[in-house]
Amino acid sequence: MSLTRTRRLRQALSGDRAVMAPGVVDAMYARLVAEAGFEAMYMTGAGTSATRLGYPDVGLLTMTEMVDNATRIADAADLPLIADADNGFGGPLNVRRAIQLYERGGVAAVHLEDQVLPKRCGHLAGKQLIAAEDMVAKVKAAVDARVDPDFVVIARTDALAVHGREAALDRAAMYREAGADVIFVESPLPDDLPHIAPRFPGVPLLYNMATSGKTPFLTRAEIEALGFKLIIYPNWLLLSALEAARRTLEVLRAEETIASVAPGVMSFKQFFDTARMAEIQELEARYGTSPEHRTEY
Repeated sequence: MSLTRTRRLRQALSGDRAVMAPGVVDAMYARLVAEAGFEAMYMTGAGTSATRLGYPDVGLLTMTEMVDNATRIADAADLPLIADADNGFGGPLNVRRAIQLYERGGVAAVHLEDQVLPKRCGHLAGKQLIAAEDMVAKVKAAVDARVDPDFVVIARTDALAVHGREAALDRAAMYREAGADVIFVESPLPDDLPHIAPRFPGVPLLYNMATSGKTPFLTRAEIEALGFKLIIYPNWLLLSALEAARRTLEVLRAEETIASVAPGVMSFKQFFDTARMAEIQELEARYGTSPEHRTEY
């Protein structure tokens, strides 16, 4: 009997190596991550906001929009999905519903943050926090709401940038005591990193390799040596694709032909292979679609 995604994530977090989870914003990115052989993936809230709305991560997406995106991603690849759940979209009762919806959607883990509504991306200035006791209530609500005991609840604190290191670590300790499985101290600077793991011996810690550069771009081995067990890479794939798309548009505008760009992009066949055309063709054959009507590519 195969292990559930939640159990696979739990086992990976208890292993010797830090789990690397590239950031995805939709189903095709999820399939690319699976093809590349990673053991987990991460749905970025900032990337979801950018691709769904064309706006930055400032709390404009609703719970149902975030869950819908997470469900589509989870359905696209057989990998444990860690998803951004913002600040739980309200109070403890909102958190309960969010956890229930994410879990039903096939998500293996979510992280909740201690910001007020409306929230902001963790690497943007101007963040405001709720009282630590209010976040403790949200963590307890999240833990109570899950049906699968292997579903992973990650508690994130944004206090480091607002109130400093000790306040952030104190908050994180409260969230761990409330039942959080993984601790996520957002936006640590190089001087902060050595101080986090000693406060949480034996507790899985999350390292956010955000593109802002506030937290250093370390190797997996360096991050492991600092005591972290889960590494997310939120928007690197999206930013890589956007830059490539911008260059393609510049060439098309200047040359008025796509010919010079064509050799450097994914082929038509590769695109449909990733979109699982072979699987579709097998289903067409099973249900009686005649061969002459099958798509060739």
